Amino acid sequence: MIELLPAATHRRERWKNGGGWAREICRFPAEGEWAWRVSVAEVGCDGPFSAFPGFDREIVLVSGLGMDLHFGDGETRRLEPPHGRLRFDGGRTVTALLVDGPTVDFNLIWKRDAVDAQLLHRPIVGSMLFFGEPGVTWMLYVLAGEVRTPAGRLEVGDAARIDIPPGERRVIEGGGEVLLAKLGAKA
Repeated sequence: MIELLPAATHRRERWKNGGGWAREICRFPAEGEWAWRVSVAEVGCDGPFSAFPGFDREIVLVSGLGMDLHFGDGETRRLEPPHGRLRFDGGRTVTALLVDGPTVDFNLIWKRDAVDAQLLHRPIVGSMLFFGEPGVTWMLYVLAGEVRTPAGRLEVGDAARIDIPPGERRVIEGGGEVLLAKLGAKA
């Protein structure tokens, strides 16, 4: 199954700490406490990130000139264009200082003890093949260009959830760049 999640359908909501806005793309499960969530954050000014104790997160700079992340333990990391990224403990205290104006960031957050998560940044030139694995869900986010799936076409900012039964495969095609999150239950 490929479920298209066009940008226009992403639910806009306040950050958990009220400091900014996120457009939620998908969460699992859809109701109640989630095990993983994919969203895009709009960071309009300097300030703290929301804390997610017990979760890990990975963020990728989608647009803007970057930000410096200042962690409570003194560590500082810079996310620079194009597509700077960082994986870290979601419970850490972190404050973002924007380099020069607002940014948009892709966010993958998952429950550390329950979910295995990989986030890949890939070019797509022609066909890309996905094989079904037990309990694995793929989330696709289009960074540049377009992607064609059996369910329809995706453009920049659109996403798709791909669930493939074991022993089957799915093909997508296109030209551009995508982020691919591979999510499954921790063994």
